[in-house]
Amino acid sequence: MTDRDDRVMIFIDGSNMYHSLKAHCHRTDIDLAGFCAKLVDKRRLVRIYYYNVEVGQREEPERYKDQRVFLDGVEAMPYTELRLGRLVYTSGWPNTPPFEKGVDVMLATDMLTHCFKDNYNTAILVAGDSDFVGALQAIKDYGKHIEIALFGEERTSVPLRKVADVIHVIDGNMLRGMWKTQLPQRSRRTRRPRQQQQPPKEQPTTSLQQPIQPPVINGNSQPTPIQLPPVAQQPWYPTPPPHRGNPNGLE
Repeated sequence: MTDRDDRVMIFIDGSNMYHSLKAHCHRTDIDLAGFCAKLVDKRRLVRIYYYNVEVGQREEPERYKDQRVFLDGVEAMPYTELRLGRLVYTSGWPNTPPFEKGVDVMLATDMLTHCFKDNYNTAILVAGDSDFVGALQAIKDYGKHIEIALFGEERTSVPLRKVADVIHVIDGNMLRGMWKTQLPQRSRRTRRPRQQQQPPKEQPTTSLQQPIQPPVINGNSQPTPIQLPPVAQQPWYPTPPPHRGNPNGLE
């Protein structure tokens, strides 16, 4: 079977992906279409299923607006289906966080249904919940291939790793260039090369250190006077006359 004959479907647990991106990458603005294209590579994409829960508009209006923008983008992606479960808010809100309902069952049902209908050769699951292991094993027993995209190290999601035929490790290297906004790069400071210390320059010898040359006498010429080095001027003080008489200064 060539790459083009390998029909691929992708099933994404959106909530798990959001929280994993936030924990491991500290950002969530992923280019979902580019991410899925990298998973499929040269194979034939049949369809993408994206599962999530919708935030309550009355309970969390600002978060609802932000999520709605993202979900509208998911719906606009070619060959993509948006599946929404329910987010249940209890009477203890906002002190008690809401909980998801219906997402895992919906995802497992879609994987099994398309498997039995022979709509794909390979299913790629983007999730970290070990509750999918039973459904994945049934799909493998039906002759299909299972690939799982996981965040974290090898010791995480061990049951999913055991059932998978292929594991895609989601990390910074895989996601390089797959963000909607590129963060500014830190400016690198150029280090100035250290100046090598020059050896101390030799101080020129003063005239006091120069040897005095003897005069040269040529025939009848007068000897050349010796040039003595200049002597530093000392302050002048009158020398008192020698004192005579009484040493106490009394005549």
